[in-house]
Amino acid sequence: MSDSPVKPRPRLKDRIELLCTEMVDKGILFSEAMDQFERCFIAEVLRRHDGNLIRTAAKLGMHRNTLSKKVKNLRI
Repeated sequence: MSDSPVKPRPRLKDRIELLCTEMVDKGILFSEAMDQFERCFIAEVLRRHDGNLIRTAAKLGMHRNTLSKKVKNLRI
């Protein structure tokens, strides 16, 4: 066992800023970044609710029909 202290994870704000810097440096367009974030975020909430669209939509604060369209358009 190591005596070195466990490093705390960087704050969410810091992690997002680092990610944004990396994306800008790589020339990723704003629309592509937003699509990727939306796809990832929705997919994670869907996974946590075992694919249930009604519970996922409620958790995301949107109507299930809106979520269904997003899932289709984002190819989740």
